[in-house]
Amino acid sequence: MRSSKSVNPTSRSSRAFREASGPAVSRPKAWLMAARPQTLPAGSVPVIVGTAAAWGDGQFRPLVFLAALAASLLIQIGTNLANDLFDFKKGADTEERLGPTRVTQAGLLTPEDVAKGMAVTFGLAFAIGLYLVYVGGWPILLIGVASITAGILYTGGPWPLGYHGLGDLFVFIFFGLVAVMGTYYLHTGQVTLHALLASLPVGCLATALLVVNNLRDIETDRKAGKRTLAVRLGAPATRVEYLLCVTIPFLVPFALWRGGYVSSFFWLPWLSLPLASMLICAVFGAARGRALNPVLKRTGLLQLFYGLLFAGSYLL
Repeated sequence: MRSSKSVNPTSRSSRAFREASGPAVSRPKAWLMAARPQTLPAGSVPVIVGTAAAWGDGQFRPLVFLAALAASLLIQIGTNLANDLFDFKKGADTEERLGPTRVTQAGLLTPEDVAKGMAVTFGLAFAIGLYLVYVGGWPILLIGVASITAGILYTGGPWPLGYHGLGDLFVFIFFGLVAVMGTYYLHTGQVTLHALLASLPVGCLATALLVVNNLRDIETDRKAGKRTLAVRLGAPATRVEYLLCVTIPFLVPFALWRGGYVSSFFWLPWLSLPLASMLICAVFGAARGRALNPVLKRTGLLQLFYGLLFAGSYLL
């Protein structure tokens, strides 16, 4: 069942909606909140790692790196805006929400505002992607269209992926495998086993972000009829999923070193192990509900820290 607390404010003007529903927050700050800067490592790390892997194979194209990074970040922001909008419209975001403020539900921006922002953001990503299509050809066009479509269908459309337990798989594929291997392909013109292996840690850590988010929201998602994988598995199994998503990345660098893909500095990502251990302890400890919000933020920091160190193992 969906919550009866959500309303449809689409007929209100932007000013009236904010005055009736939301606190006094400036529009620039509201848009910054909607973009969710804490999630942006999920968009930047795949491009950084894919580029570093290509560098390790003697290939690097500076303009490709900058364009891919910009497009990836825009797709991440567009997906965030889509989630904000469609979760509100479907009644998943209510006054009981435990996570960071959603701007549509809080009345900081109207649904029309967020819909326009989503369209502009995805449009800019597509425009930048045209250059990448020029470089990489039709495979990049397919990847770009699929990524934008999946970003919308994650919470939008008649059968939203995130509402049917497919969100974890979506994140692993698009913010891990596709993003890293697509970036590598743009630099090298090929997809190799090396690129696939390099994408695994990135996909796992991006998924860990979603796992801890959904672990926090199990009860409210269940009430809203949002059948995430966490809702389907239950809290104990979701904690095990988080454990796997955070530990598997630390096994991959050794395999890459044994395969001759990275230098003797393969151990650099292991410097982030203390942070990973602290997060695992928090997830399996007493943290529940809103107490998981700091874990969510620090999981994003882990992804960024690990990703930069992982890229460094190729560059040194």
